[in-house]
Amino acid sequence: MQGSSLPEGIPATEIRWVAPLSLTRHTFVGVSIDPGWPVAIAVTALLLLTVAAYAVGRLPQPGQTVVAMARATGQLSLAALIITSVVASLWRSVALLTVMFGIAVVTTTRRIGAPRAWPWATFAMLAGLLPVMAIVVLTGTIPLQGIALIPIVGILAGNTMNGHTLTCRRAFEGLREEHESYEAYLALGFTRSQAIAPIIHRRVPEALIPGLDQVRTAGVVTLPGAFIGVLLGGGSPAQAAAAQVLVLVGIMAAQSITAVTAERFIREARLLPPDLRAALRA
Repeated sequence: MQGSSLPEGIPATEIRWVAPLSLTRHTFVGVSIDPGWPVAIAVTALLLLTVAAYAVGRLPQPGQTVVAMARATGQLSLAALIITSVVASLWRSVALLTVMFGIAVVTTTRRIGAPRAWPWATFAMLAGLLPVMAIVVLTGTIPLQGIALIPIVGILAGNTMNGHTLTCRRAFEGLREEHESYEAYLALGFTRSQAIAPIIHRRVPEALIPGLDQVRTAGVVTLPGAFIGVLLGGGSPAQAAAAQVLVLVGIMAAQSITAVTAERFIREARLLPPDLRAALRA
């Protein structure tokens, strides 16, 4: 605005990112949760409560909750150290995101039992993730900086991975359960791709239901992570809502494109686990 000046130390290229944060009627103070005894005591109490629930319900392997907690603590501590060391550099941030995406590909291919199909899983996930990030960055919604890219891309990549996993698992389940239908289609003269298509197409929408429910219930049933993060960081509720809407719609778009792309690769028998690759030979 004319006649206004930026605080000292803030470059002009960041006006679009900084200015909206000051256009609020109230001042919101950030809340920090510092590592220390209060957190340690709370986490230990919550873990004991979880183990007690397992014991009362006679659920198997209660020890897995302890292992999961220890693993999460170690992984998040390491992630905090790594992010602190790379966040100031755009290229190091992009390198970190590349590694995170690679781990997501390995994770989803293992969950669907098709580790050798990792190139097709990679393509399907990138098909959903890259357009979303291009829109978010090119519209100036977030700055091209590590501090903004790491959390946004991390959330989108994780949910894209989940969408890919659910799509493949539902499709593979359908192909195993309806193998006789597949054989019947072949007997009628259908090609392998044409025989697979109707079986998996009914299953793909099921994989998108969790993402759609997350969008439908945001702010009513749940307050998702991005919303809480902005509030804890001192942002206003309006800013938190804007950030969460951006993330939710981005997730919905990325998962939808990934699901459609994965469906095509499954139909073409490119993205299949070993047992289905053998069973669905034309």
